[in-house]
Amino acid sequence: MYRYLIIINPLGFLYGSAGAFLSPDNLVGRSGAKFPPDAYTLSGLFFAANKTEPFIDHEELKKLHIAGPFWAELNNPEYFYLPIPWTKIINQEENQTDEWEIRDGQWYRSEETKDIKPDSRWQTINYWEDSAAEILSNGGTSKDPWKYTSILHPKLTKTERCVQEEGGLFLENSVQMGYSTGDNADQETCLVYLSTHEIPDGWYCFGGENHLVEINSMKLPDDSWILQLLKQKIQRSCALITPGVWGSTRFSRRYPDPEHTTFPEPSHILTDRPSPYRYRVGDNKGKGRLGRGRYAVPAGTVYVFDEPLNKSWWGDRKEPGFPDELEFINESGFPNEWFPNEGFYLKQLGCGLCLPLDITGVD
Repeated sequence: MYRYLIIINPLGFLYGSAGAFLSPDNLVGRSGAKFPPDAYTLSGLFFAANKTEPFIDHEELKKLHIAGPFWAELNNPEYFYLPIPWTKIINQEENQTDEWEIRDGQWYRSEETKDIKPDSRWQTINYWEDSAAEILSNGGTSKDPWKYTSILHPKLTKTERCVQEEGGLFLENSVQMGYSTGDNADQETCLVYLSTHEIPDGWYCFGGENHLVEINSMKLPDDSWILQLLKQKIQRSCALITPGVWGSTRFSRRYPDPEHTTFPEPSHILTDRPSPYRYRVGDNKGKGRLGRGRYAVPAGTVYVFDEPLNKSWWGDRKEPGFPDELEFINESGFPNEWFPNEGFYLKQLGCGLCLPLDITGVD
C-alpha cells in the first residue's frame, strides 16, 4: 500500500513537453503539450538519487510503486486534487453541474442540462464520494493551477560566451506553477504523488530540462482516510485517477483483453481521446536507454461492469511483503496480468489506479 505523499515544490519553472509538432505557425509547440510529469519521471528520480547517495537498498528500491500525477495547495497537501470522473460535469464560471447516469442500458443526461460544458478538471480527494453539485458548492473543484510559457534559450560556443551562429537559439516550452483557482485562490500549489517509499527531503533536478524543485516526503498514518479510500473494493463502477495502459502486449487497449486475462469486459465506458504515455528504461547492464511509447486511457475514464468486480487496485493487505504480496495481489487485488510487463509491471508506475464510483442507475 502507498505509505507516503511525495510533495514537489517547483523553484521557478518546470519543463513541459515540447508537444506533438513544430511548425512556422506553432513555434512554441503547444499542440499536444503534456503536464504534469507522469509517475515514471519521479521513479527515475528515485533511482538516480539513490545511485548518487544511497538511501535505500537497491533490491528494496525495486519494489517501489508510485502513482500520480496529482497536485495540492502547498500548505495542505493531504487534501490533494485528482482528476474529476467523466460522469461529473462541473462548470465553475456558470455555477452549473450535471451528471451522466445509466438509463435503459445507455448513458443518459437530462435535456435541460445536457448543454453544460465542464471547465474544471480537478477535484479534492476528500470530496470523491460527493455529487458534482456538492463538490461545486463546497469549493472542491479547480482548473489547472499552472500556465505554459515559452523561454528563449541561447546555445553558446565552446570557447566564449557568445551565441552560436547557427542553431544558437531555441525555445523551451516551460510551465510555471501558480495558485489554486478555488475558494483558496491565494494558495501556492505543488505537485503530489503517492509512493510506497520515501525519498530524502532536499532539492533535486526534476523533469526533462532538470529544473530545480524542493521535495518532501509526508508519511501517511495507518488510519489515514486516504488509505481507507484506496482500500475500498470496486463493485460495478469505477473511475481512473491515473492514466491506464492495459494489456500484456505492445498494443494500447481501452481495457485489459478479456481473451487473455481475467478482466471482465465493461458494459459501459465513458472516456476521452487517449493521451501519450512514453518512458525510457536502461538495459540490463545499466547502459543505454530503451524508449517505450504507448497511448494511455486518460485519467477520469469511467468503467461500468455487468457484475461486481469486488477487487481494489491494491488488495486488502495492510503491509506489502515481497514476494508474497505479488501472489496476494493476484488473488485479492488487480492481477498483474492486467498490466503490461516490458521489463517491469506498469502497475509499479501506478498505471490504471482507480477508485469506486457511484453512478445513478448502477446498483
